[in-house]
Amino acid sequence: MDATPPALILASTSRYRRELLQRLRLPFEVQSPHVDETPLAHEPPAALALRLARAKAAAVADQRADAVVIGSDQVADLDGVPIGKPGTHERATAQLRSMSGRSVVFQTAVCVARRSTGFERTLLAAVTVRFRTLTDAEIERYLVAEAPYDCAGSAKSEALGIALLDAIESDDPTALVGLPLIRTCALLREAGLTLP
Repeated sequence: MDATPPALILASTSRYRRELLQRLRLPFEVQSPHVDETPLAHEPPAALALRLARAKAAAVADQRADAVVIGSDQVADLDGVPIGKPGTHERATAQLRSMSGRSVVFQTAVCVARRSTGFERTLLAAVTVRFRTLTDAEIERYLVAEAPYDCAGSAKSEALGIALLDAIESDDPTALVGLPLIRTCALLREAGLTLP
């Protein structure tokens, strides 16, 4: 039996996911999954996150059958409506205004796949974030300071965005940043990797 562990691949271009996965101190590659992230009509946020995590892992696993591939996706859920990455200052302002004084559930899915063994499993981590009641001036100061236009929900809890919040409730704290490491570790062990 070959003692060489399989290649580990993160099917993502997200720098946040890459930084989180580095915490595990496992060698890994990064490969773009080239997946269309457009929601389906009436698709609930949790279902969207699960579908996209699977699609990302599958897109790369289909090319590298013996590798262990991680796919992940996060969708902010405000009253059952998916909220994506704002992309612009104006959209981020609108998102933060809509979330002011409310709770948002960040649905973060992770899928680990290894085609050569037939392993594929997907888990979901839901993080409830309660936003403070925000003034327009607070929103503007935050957006100018941090420009979180590539983050679902327009706030980075791991940085200055924490000041916008009243509470975070989660059993997998890194899920809010974009990769639920507790669930990822469990799936990697199931897929046959040894973690430190």
